Amino acid sequence: MNELNTIGEAKVNLEAKFLQKFQAPAEICARAPGRVNILGEHVDYNQGVVMPMAIDREVTILAKKVDRPVARLIALDLNEEVEFSLQGLEQKKDVTGKGLPRWALYPAGVAHVLQLKGLLVTGVEAMFQSTISIGSGLSSSAALEVGFAMVWSALGGWNEDPLTLAQDCQRAENEYVGVSCGLLDQFSSACGVKDHILFFDTRSLQWKALPFFTDMQIVIADSKVERSLTSSQYNRRRVTCEQAVELLRKFNPEIQSLRDISPVEFAAYSEYLPEEIRKRSEHVIKEIARVFSAVTALQRNDYRSFGALMYASHYSLRDYYEVSHPNLDFLVEQAHAIPGCYGARLTGAGFGGCTVNMVEKEAVDQFIEKLSNVYRVHFGIEPAIFRVKASQGAYWEKLGTD
Repeated sequence: MNELNTIGEAKVNLEAKFLQKFQAPAEICARAPGRVNILGEHVDYNQGVVMPMAIDREVTILAKKVDRPVARLIALDLNEEVEFSLQGLEQKKDVTGKGLPRWALYPAGVAHVLQLKGLLVTGVEAMFQSTISIGSGLSSSAALEVGFAMVWSALGGWNEDPLTLAQDCQRAENEYVGVSCGLLDQFSSACGVKDHILFFDTRSLQWKALPFFTDMQIVIADSKVERSLTSSQYNRRRVTCEQAVELLRKFNPEIQSLRDISPVEFAAYSEYLPEEIRKRSEHVIKEIARVFSAVTALQRNDYRSFGALMYASHYSLRDYYEVSHPNLDFLVEQAHAIPGCYGARLTGAGFGGCTVNMVEKEAVDQFIEKLSNVYRVHFGIEPAIFRVKASQGAYWEKLGTD
């Protein structure tokens, strides 16, 4: 009840700020959750399988339609405001001719993609805030994209199924923002199912919701090291994976992606790959296998095997994909030593951000206290360590109809 009261109070406060700023009440409220990826990191752009969970941290957007073809957006958390025309979005400039700030590229990119599809994108005044830390690896940008897609769906009077909406947002990030991300983040935000983790096949686009271990709690540990993975570093890894496919086709011309290589086949061919390509490929191929194994572990209620797969994933991301960070490695090693923790790994793109931990429910409070203390003493940084629940996907609601 206290949590619901807090959410309600935050919404009322946001509505008051909207009214004060725009001198008119908001018409709709859209919400889009962040996500934590339990297993399956850096495989979504290799047609792999992933195991994410939408979380109860979200972007909340209040909006109303305006007659002019402009978007006037206020980012409360950043204390920034931007206004750009919905005509000529490809220029990526505001109404004064200045380049759009980074955060504004996400809603602008979504608007651009929706327009290219022939969907109505109305003028809008919007204000938003988020409980997802920026740069933490919990997909604040994807939540912002999906949230604004919901806004334009509501104001434009059209509707798309959640998966299609997620694909639109991925296209915006790929083609407009310039990050060659896979579909994992947008899918999680759009398609989340309350109290369930998700199994998503990024090749077939088939997915299902899976109940998690009843005695286990997902706990996020934010290192407070802002993720420094640049677009170029992320895109470089994607290119390397594509190069691996081209080289492996010499042995099997039917290979379309690293998804098509089994760990056994890779062991036979890996010696013919340059070192960097071999290491990146080894992570992807074995990570995909780990996700399939994790589904089996869930079905057998085998949380020890599931946790072992999480640890193996982290070490692979550290040693083969090379996207970890010393602070993340420390968090994982320390979590491993705390009773009641059965699995830990970095989550998200890497180079900072968060770890995800699977902790016995009865041990969560002690786990958070111990991990916080040891991290604070070692680095002189106060981490943010908190439990999360599986949340429903993005939605919108009308305001002022009571």
